[in-house]
Amino acid sequence: MFKRLKNIAGRRKDKARLSKKDTLASQKREKNKSVQSSVTDNLNLFKQIYKIPENMDVKIREFTLGKSGRKAAILFISSIIDSKRLEESIIKPLLQCQDDDAKISEIIFNPILTPVTEIKKVIVHLNLGNAAIFLDGDHTAYMVDCAKFESRAIEQPQNEAVIKGPKEAFTEKVVVNLSLIRKRIKNEKLIVEATVVSERSKNEVLILYIRNLADEKMVANIKSRLENLSVDAVQNLSLLEQYIEERRYSLFPSVLYTERPDRAVSFLEDGNIVLLMDNSPDCMVLPATFWSYFHSPEDHYLRFAFGNFSRIIRIVALFITLFTSAIYVAVTTYHAEMIPADLLLAIAGTRERVPFPAFFEILIMEIAFELIREAGLRVPNPMGPTIGIVGALILGQAAVEANIISPIVIIVVALSGLSSFAISDVSLNFAIRIVRFGFIFSASLFGIYGMTALFITGLFYMVSIKSFGVPYLAPMSPHYVSSGDTIFRKVVTSEVFRPGYLKPADLKKKGDGSTK
Repeated sequence: MFKRLKNIAGRRKDKARLSKKDTLASQKREKNKSVQSSVTDNLNLFKQIYKIPENMDVKIREFTLGKSGRKAAILFISSIIDSKRLEESIIKPLLQCQDDDAKISEIIFNPILTPVTEIKKVIVHLNLGNAAIFLDGDHTAYMVDCAKFESRAIEQPQNEAVIKGPKEAFTEKVVVNLSLIRKRIKNEKLIVEATVVSERSKNEVLILYIRNLADEKMVANIKSRLENLSVDAVQNLSLLEQYIEERRYSLFPSVLYTERPDRAVSFLEDGNIVLLMDNSPDCMVLPATFWSYFHSPEDHYLRFAFGNFSRIIRIVALFITLFTSAIYVAVTTYHAEMIPADLLLAIAGTRERVPFPAFFEILIMEIAFELIREAGLRVPNPMGPTIGIVGALILGQAAVEANIISPIVIIVVALSGLSSFAISDVSLNFAIRIVRFGFIFSASLFGIYGMTALFITGLFYMVSIKSFGVPYLAPMSPHYVSSGDTIFRKVVTSEVFRPGYLKPADLKKKGDGSTK
């Protein structure tokens, strides 16, 4: 009996699977058809494809052309079109047409009017916000651009704020982002290519580069990676990164994000490649080196001395974040002889009643700091500062008074945590925070020697990383001809060369510092 029921269930599953295949096959056959001369036939086909009228978002409007009385229909998706523009510039001229022999291009004065003869191309245009016009006796569908996707206005950058320089940031609308770049590069050699990277959602990626400047092999490599993706949907650049990056388990990021159009333009003019995508309020810069994460957009807007002073502060903050907590653990556990006698007595006095070793003190407070940081990010904005104040002051003070944590550990962890905020790039910030725990563990096991071994291993690993064929530590290791903008920047007039590791077609910039 059980075997019989199992066979029946198996047959049902096979039948459902076959019916699903038939449905997918029939849908594919429908899309491969050509536009028919009968408006009724075309509308019936699209009613099946878009499941009209159950699909309330897709609208059909049937009417007759002005004086000729010729049957016509317009098909569109109501939520992504400009209804006023559709009514005034498309439907109204068609209804008022008095010329029987007039062509659609002579009736509708729209800059983008595309004749299409294949159903699958009509579907692509409809999903992009265009309206389809069908005429009786005509084997062509006329696609008219009247798209209107809702988006927020251009605002100031949130993660890359500057005192000097532009205050514009990218939005989630790719057309707006492209216009912000075009506003800064008024050059016919700026190439914008589009490619579809998903099979179901048909998400489109724009590839931007400057022709006769960007390396053609690198452009071809990036195009190949995008075209060979096999995925149902890629909604934004953050997801796309995880499909095209070279080392998916690496702590260090290999692609750079920026929400500033001016910074994206500076990378384009150096020979980099930029990717734009709908639903992403930033752009992706390829390839990327370690120094590009370390740099700030404001470095070149400030004068030479001020910009380098800002970089010195960030370097110091980077080393404080990585090593302060680990050095405290190593010195107090293994290398007490390195501490001056007075300081050693002060540390011993504060730790006299603390029951935990230095490693556990640091580990507890580092984890607590990360919890406070994460909670401050996830709670509603008005509560964020309150969480930080309550967590940092009350929790720290209570831990000291309860003799669980020594006061000097509070100072060390607070200095280490606050210094991490000087690293503005989110991806590099996460990497540094995770590596910091590695140094703490190595210091607790082997002291300064363990920290040194981990640091050297990390350098070896970073030297081995490549971002789309470019060494991660270039142009320092290996050495390339470049503008010299690595740790410290030069005077703007002395930055003569573009980065040699990008292999640009024109290595030398036109401005060489000479006066005319």
